[in-house]
Amino acid sequence: MTERTATVSRETAETDVEVTLAIDGDGESDVDTGIGFFDHMLAAFAKHGLFDLSVRCDGDLHVDEHHSVEDVAIVLGEAFEAALGDKRGIVRYADRRVPLDEAVASVVVDVSGRPYFAFEGTFSQESVGDFTSHMAEHFAQSLATNAGLTLHCEVDGDNAHHEIEALFKSLARALDDATRVDERRSDTPSTKGEL
Repeated sequence: MTERTATVSRETAETDVEVTLAIDGDGESDVDTGIGFFDHMLAAFAKHGLFDLSVRCDGDLHVDEHHSVEDVAIVLGEAFEAALGDKRGIVRYADRRVPLDEAVASVVVDVSGRPYFAFEGTFSQESVGDFTSHMAEHFAQSLATNAGLTLHCEVDGDNAHHEIEALFKSLARALDDATRVDERRSDTPSTKGEL
């Protein structure tokens, strides 16, 4: 199998981001965004998706975390798109539900090439550390848009740390499932012939 890896960078007046992704990894991560809780979530994403992930972000955190979180999601999405190539042989669809104590999150994904995002639920606290809770939803939306995913997410619970962590873990597990190569399939999983 061809190595499914990509390194993507993006530099703007607001952020300087570089992401290296290996889809068929061991769950190793090296993450530094300057936002402690976000680093924790990206490390959990790598660990539970078995992705090898390196993320470097130098962002305008003196403003707030919005640009950094958004741009990391954009670059990570572009890295998934690049690493998957023509998506030949992938499973394509996946559905994962992950609990974390009182919280639960579910993610349904189609690696379709057609960006679409839907989200249900609310986060129980406004922020976790220096991370504004609603940025978890925005991260998922920006990732879906730039990776070409149809993505439906849902969260429930009463602790925002657990709700967000369950979301990142379910997203990781769903993407791991959907991007796996099905040995029975030699073509692209679409009647159109391409994704």
